Amino acid sequence: MLKRVVSTALVALVMLALVPAGDAQAPIKIGVIEPLSGPVAASGNYVRMGAEIARDWINARGGVSGRKIELVIEDNKSDPKEAASAAEKLIVRDKVPAIMGAWGSSMTLAAMPKLEEYGVPMVVETSSAASITKRGNPWIFRISPPSEMEALGLEHYVDKLGVKKADFLAVNTDWGRGSIQAFGDMPKKKGVQVGAAEFMEQAATDMNAQLTKIKASGGDTLFLTTAVEQITLVLKQGQEQRLTRKVITTGGSSSPTQLIKQAGAAAEGSYHIVFFMPWFPEAMPDGKLAKSFVDEWTKRGNPFEGLTEGFRGHDGIATIVEAIKIAGKDDAKAIQEALWKVSFTGVNGPIKFEKDGPAGKESGQSKPSIFVVQVREGKVALPEFMKK
Repeated sequence: MLKRVVSTALVALVMLALVPAGDAQAPIKIGVIEPLSGPVAASGNYVRMGAEIARDWINARGGVSGRKIELVIEDNKSDPKEAASAAEKLIVRDKVPAIMGAWGSSMTLAAMPKLEEYGVPMVVETSSAASITKRGNPWIFRISPPSEMEALGLEHYVDKLGVKKADFLAVNTDWGRGSIQAFGDMPKKKGVQVGAAEFMEQAATDMNAQLTKIKASGGDTLFLTTAVEQITLVLKQGQEQRLTRKVITTGGSSSPTQLIKQAGAAAEGSYHIVFFMPWFPEAMPDGKLAKSFVDEWTKRGNPFEGLTEGFRGHDGIATIVEAIKIAGKDDAKAIQEALWKVSFTGVNGPIKFEKDGPAGKESGQSKPSIFVVQVREGKVALPEFMKK
């Protein structure tokens, strides 16, 4: 009897010895924090769908050194406090070595202290507040443009757009406030007058008071910064008030296809800054990749209007995976160091990080491709000045 117990114990020890530490075939976990519920849930879910395409494509090609990618997805409920809790949970409980998130700037800023506390890198796929990379957090790597970069991208079109006096309406978050500052500074440099600057709460549905003030300013252009759900309401309420303005949405979250569906004639003539043109994938930096992404998205039955957000999820996950390949292991510190060496082309275009922020605590900032499209005759079109 004793012999049998000893031999069973020996077999167990031999079996344990055969299992490598940190099982080489165990999946590589990547954390994802997005608003999957709450006022901006549509956008967050589109980013999730794009992240899932990246995961599936990478796994179909054999993963990373034979190990599959597993996404651990958390809902920040469009709430900064929830974003901070989600980051801590992913790091402490799920032991993820890297995170992508967190859509809104306020949510990303709330999660950032946790990254520093535990030493885990995050690829920021959407947020555009300048403070994200200026604050001094070496665990942050952003692939979306800050509002200043976006405003610079639009600067050489201001004359062609015929902007003489601009008003601003933005969501009252870090993203919206940063946008009004950046897009307010840019026209001044071009000799454009700046009129009213109004804010709306993220969950607000009645913007008539703000629109009345904007109407009274006598401007010719309205810069509008918020998510697609609120843009729809602003366009409709502006139409009811007979607000005759050129509308330019910023932040790349407008989803022009969705606006055409939801706002109808109220969207006609509006201009939209976007970072992906699914209507013209061949015009993207890597036309073949862009076309493949649109085809895969469509094949999955995902709504076409989500593509202008969905590409972010793909590029965020692809960036982290590229860093894991360079690092040669799924270790947080090694991934952070490898992110500085990343250089590849995503759906948006080239992704490569430059230092931004205080010396010794710099964050990484990539320089994304920026495009402008227009709603014309109920369709998304390239403005005349964008045509080659």
